[in-house]
Amino acid sequence: MKKPNLTPLVYLFLLLIVINTAGCNGISKANIMRVDEAANSADTINTPAGAESASSKLPARAFDTAAYNKKMLELSNHDSTGKWPVSSAYPLPGAIFPDNRVIAYYGNLYSTRMGILGEIPKDSMFKKLQQEVAEWQAADPSTKTLPALHYIATTAQGSAGRDGKYRLRMPFHQIDTIMNWASQINALVFVDIQVGHSTVKDEVPLLEKYLRQPNVHLGIDPEFSMKNGERPGSKIGTFTSDDINDAIDFLAEVVRKNDLSPKVLVVHRFTQGMVTGYDKIKKVPEVQVVIDMDGFGDKILKRSTYLRYIYKEPVQFTGFKLFYKNDTKNTSGIYTPEELLKFTPKPVYIQYQ
Repeated sequence: MKKPNLTPLVYLFLLLIVINTAGCNGISKANIMRVDEAANSADTINTPAGAESASSKLPARAFDTAAYNKKMLELSNHDSTGKWPVSSAYPLPGAIFPDNRVIAYYGNLYSTRMGILGEIPKDSMFKKLQQEVAEWQAADPSTKTLPALHYIATTAQGSAGRDGKYRLRMPFHQIDTIMNWASQINALVFVDIQVGHSTVKDEVPLLEKYLRQPNVHLGIDPEFSMKNGERPGSKIGTFTSDDINDAIDFLAEVVRKNDLSPKVLVVHRFTQGMVTGYDKIKKVPEVQVVIDMDGFGDKILKRSTYLRYIYKEPVQFTGFKLFYKNDTKNTSGIYTPEELLKFTPKPVYIQYQ
């Protein structure tokens, strides 16, 4: 089961922290204005220096900046502090966010303990996922809800392995199985990386043939990125902004080379140290970054984590992970769609484990 050893201690520590929640009564337009300024300075879509714009090869279409700004403001739940929505360039055409919400099932086909994806038979899993999608759609009819299968394609290991990297790459035929399953329910696919002693720069390119597919996106997990030679699971790991930017740079290049719509990058997080240099994470038209509130526990603890690490250190979009087993062990139960839609900002990516 994910979240070994130290995670409960992290949540126990959080009980001692007093969180100042943000007010939601006023509407701050400062960041929306900065979005407009960034877009106008680059003819609506900004392109990194020296890079050919993918939009020059995509069919031309008008980009409704007013609708985009309005939706981003709605996602911010009209945050009065000015943190949200985050200032960034407009995405390339075909972007998933902010007009859609992704509901993902997470896991690995070799394990019944890593998540709902792999824990129960395919047909039962499909039915359960589609029920969750329907509940989210009913809770927020203004946002289209999309199903996704989030597959751990590289898993951290407790032993070093032949190359000493403490990670195991799944065979391509397993990823092919997930691709086939996703096609049966018209779902997105996320391939997830736990690097161990390896790096994002070394691991992500190995999945390029999948990331070239329009419906395939990426997840990276700093919990198992061990910078100082520790065994994965013995402590909580970390990604710097450079690590995350390595993934963004690679995805952006894949988008440009293959004339694709933007890729989504999901970064898991449930402690301060898991992500450093959040303000240096790149925002480019080719990639949409989601910081996913990971970790299990009582509702008040999960809300505190969201406020302390996701809300207070804004990147672009937010996600929220729900644990069918560990969250329901608590008396408060698992968050409902209606409850999560009251969060500031509203998460656009919901992952079930």
